[in-house]
Order: sequence, then C-alpha cells, then structure tokens
Amino acid sequence: MLSDIPAQTDDRILIDFRTSDDAGVYRWEGGPAIVQTVDFFTPIVDDPYTYGQIAAANAVSDIYAMGGRPLTALAIAAFPKEDIDPDTIRAIFRGGFDKLREAGVALLGGHTVQDPEIKFGYAVTGAIDPARILSNAGARPGDVLFLTKPLGTGIVGTAIKFDRIAPALASQAIASMRTLNRAAAEALQRLPPGAVHACTDITGFGLIGHACEMAAASGVTLVIDAAELPVFDGVLSIATRNRSGGMGSNQDHFSGFVRLTDGAQPVTPDVESLLYDPQTSGGLLIAAGPDRADEVEAALRGGSVPAQKVGTAEAPTAGIRVRIRP
Repeated sequence: MLSDIPAQTDDRILIDFRTSDDAGVYRWEGGPAIVQTVDFFTPIVDDPYTYGQIAAANAVSDIYAMGGRPLTALAIAAFPKEDIDPDTIRAIFRGGFDKLREAGVALLGGHTVQDPEIKFGYAVTGAIDPARILSNAGARPGDVLFLTKPLGTGIVGTAIKFDRIAPALASQAIASMRTLNRAAAEALQRLPPGAVHACTDITGFGLIGHACEMAAASGVTLVIDAAELPVFDGVLSIATRNRSGGMGSNQDHFSGFVRLTDGAQPVTPDVESLLYDPQTSGGLLIAAGPDRADEVEAALRGGSVPAQKVGTAEAPTAGIRVRIRP
C-alpha cells in the first residue's frame, strides 16, 4: 500500500524506512546524529502499571537496537471516554514513566485521544554516533547470530487473555518484557567498531519476520537452529492452542521466503508457531563477525545478558531469506 511513497533525497538522512530498520537516523548539524522511533499497542497484561512499563521498554528498544542512546520520549495514548477508572490511566502512565526513568529517558509530554480501545506507547528520540550505527543491513556470510531474550511473549499474551496459562510461565514472560535491552546495547557499544555487523530487535513480525528483513537488507540467507532457540519454560506446550492474529499475519506474509525443513526432517507445529509469534519487547538479534563472535558473546554475558547462539548467515539462496534447521 505504501510502495508508491517516493524516495527521499535529503543527504542528511542516514537510515529511513526503506531498509525496514528499527528506527530512522538523521545527521544533525554540529553533533551526533539523532535516531527516532515510535511504538504503541493495546494492553497485553491485566495490570495497568506493568502494561505501562512494558510499553516503555518496547518503545526504547528500537533505539538500543540501532546502537543509539535514548534521550527523550513523548507519550501516545488512547483511552475510552467512559468505563475506565482514572486510577487505571494513572497507573499506566506511572509504569511507563518509571521505566523511562530507569532508562535515563526524559518524558517531555505527549498526546491523547478518545478511543473505545486502550492504546499506549511512546515516540522516542535518541543520539547516535553515525560511525557506529547498527543497521539490519550489514550481515555477511559466515556471521554468527545471537538472540538475547527468550521467545514466546505473543503466545503468553494470548493465553493470558483467555486465562489458560500457568502463573509461573506468565511471570517469566512479563519479567522479560519489562526488561530493557539497555544492558545488551551497552555491551555491544563497548566492543571495537566492526565486531557487530547487524542488529535488530524482535518485535511484532516475530523472529522469522525480522530475520527475513535482516536477510533481505543484507543480501544473505540466515540459517536458524530451532533447537538452540531460547524459549520460556512451558511455552511450546501451549503454542499451537494460543495462536494470535499477528502470528497468522506473519506466517501469511513471510512463509514464502522461509524453508522450514532440513532434508526430510520438518519443524514441528509448536516450533513453527513460535517462529512466527509476534513478540513484545523482545530481544536483540545480532549478527557478529565469525572472528569476533566469542568476544561478542563474552561482552554480552559480562553485562548479564543471557545471549544464545541461534544460527549463522550464509551466502544467499535464491528466494530463501531464512532456513530453519530443526
């Protein structure tokens, strides 16, 4: 629908929507470039304060994924005119504010509208060194792929809505969604330039979708080892029963670029659901040079980031952006 939007010619634009990156980057006169993003969504948990925290962590994640430092935020909110307790609205905003403060981000203001369905999030602006932008377009054949958070938040969110989830599993996923990607981003920034070739965060398009975007932008095929993927304890057992609409949309859109078999061995239905599951405040998918992969892993673990090797990049295969090894 948006394919006829003309290409921009402003040479101060370093990254925009054309590479499907997490945020845009604009070269600012006399200083570092600015990096900007926006994200908001409907509630995925029952507690309003926690919802606000997750919305904030999710919004600033795009800045971290680009290698930037988030600085300011503007709230974006929609609330029904009636049938909502003012304390609920207050708790949502307070949860978001507290998480922004944890990230060192200043809340400048925002905008609200009336809507029958609650929506909340932020537009975030940060600073970034133009020489250290982590685009999703830099992965190279031979790169090692890391993922910094478990998968399954979309499955958990759907199960929460229908009250068919164990409290321990819900707690795992909520804790992960509330966790900033700040530690991972700071660990990557401490590495020498060139150690990391590409980076993106895993959000609404799921692991498959964001991996497809990285592969397309980089001109490679990503090979993901399904057996190595970090997942929340117990999420696979409820995956096929808790498919969200977003999961189906992701599968419809990206499945034509994906090979789900390695020889004669197919990926099981629960793992396939996990691969397409839309994530909220998910982890970073990182492509590191093969000669620096151990250094990257050590830096992440040194920052208390539970990074997991999940695959490699290889020379492109015609028509295939992502190949899954069971």
